[in-house]
Amino acid sequence: MKILFLCGSLEPGHDGVGDYTRRLCGELIKKGHQTQILSLYDYHSKTFSTEKQEFDHTEIVVHRVALEISNAQRFTWSQDILKEFQPDWISLQFVPYSFNAKGLPFWIPSFLKRLKGNHKWHIMFHELWLGIDLEASIKHKIIGKAQQVIIQQLITKNRPHFITTQNQLYQFFLHSHNITSEVLPICGNIPLNNVTKQEIGFTQFVLFGTIHPGAPFEDFIGDLLQTLDTFVKPIKFVFIGKNGSELDNYLSILENNNIVYEVLGIQSESEISQVLINSDYGISTTPYLQTEKSGVYAAYREHRINTISVSRNWTPAKGHYDIKEIIKYEKNNLKITPIDAEVFDLNCMTDQFINSISKI
Repeated sequence: MKILFLCGSLEPGHDGVGDYTRRLCGELIKKGHQTQILSLYDYHSKTFSTEKQEFDHTEIVVHRVALEISNAQRFTWSQDILKEFQPDWISLQFVPYSFNAKGLPFWIPSFLKRLKGNHKWHIMFHELWLGIDLEASIKHKIIGKAQQVIIQQLITKNRPHFITTQNQLYQFFLHSHNITSEVLPICGNIPLNNVTKQEIGFTQFVLFGTIHPGAPFEDFIGDLLQTLDTFVKPIKFVFIGKNGSELDNYLSILENNNIVYEVLGIQSESEISQVLINSDYGISTTPYLQTEKSGVYAAYREHRINTISVSRNWTPAKGHYDIKEIIKYEKNNLKITPIDAEVFDLNCMTDQFINSISKI
C-alpha cells in the first residue's frame, strides 16, 4: 500500500506530530508498505526541499514546504508530489496549530479538496478545538468555535473514508458533531530496545518531560508519605527530560520532606528507556482526561510502569469517564494499586492502522 502522510513540520525533535508520523512511516516501511511525508507548513524549513530522514535505521522520503511559501506555490508542489507518488491513501495528521500559528488554518479544507488524485482520505485528529473544558477562558471558547468550523469544513469538503483520534474523550466530542471516528492510541517516542530491568534499592517514581502548572504535587507528596508502610523499599523520585520551570518547586517540596531525588535532565533515548523500565510508577501532570493523548503516558505504558495522574482540575463539558489503566490522584484519597496495563506499542499501532484502512 502507498500512503502519503501530511503534517505541519518535520524537524526531528522539534515537532511531536512530525516525530510521531516519522515513526509510523518507518514501521510501515518495515512491514512492506511505501510511505512518504509532506510537511505543508514547516516552521523549520526555508523553502521547499526533498530529503531523507531516518527512524530506527529506516530511511523515509520527506518533502518540506516552508510556512512562508504562498499557498499557490504550496499547492503546485503538493500536487506534483501526488502526481509522482500516486498514493492509495493520504493521511492528514491534524493539529490546528500545525497549520497556522494562531490555530486557525482556514485555508486547509479548500486546499486539500483541490488536490487531484486517485486516493482515499484518512484524518487523524491529534487535537480538536480549544474550550472543551469548563475552566476555559472566553477567548479560548471563541477560538474553539472557529476551530470547530474548520474541522466541519475538513469533513464536508474532503469526505474522509476513515477518521481516527487518540483518545475516548476526543472521540466523544467528534461524535457530538456527527463525526464517526475510531480510537487509535498513540505510541511513545522512546523505543524499548535492548534494555532489561535493573535491581535498585528504591521504589522509584519517575517524572519524564514537561511538568504542567497547577498540579497538586505537594498534596500528593503529603498523602504519599502516609502510605510508606505499603512499600518494601524507600521511595525515590527521578526527573528526566525537559521538565521546565516547575521543576525547582517540585525539588523544594521533596527536600522539605526529606525524600531522595535525582535530576538527570536531557538524556539519550536508551538512557531514558533504562530509567523508565527501572521505575515502578510514572507521574503524569497532564489533565487526567487528556492523559491518553500524552506521549509521556505512552512511554510509561510501553515500559510497563503504572501511571499516576497528578494534575490540575480540567473538566470537560461532556464525556466524563474513568481511564482504567491510570491511577487518578485525589487529595486525601491516594490509592496506589498496581495496574496491569495493556502494552500498546508502535507495532500494535501500525497493525491497527493498516488493518482498519485495508477494510475500506
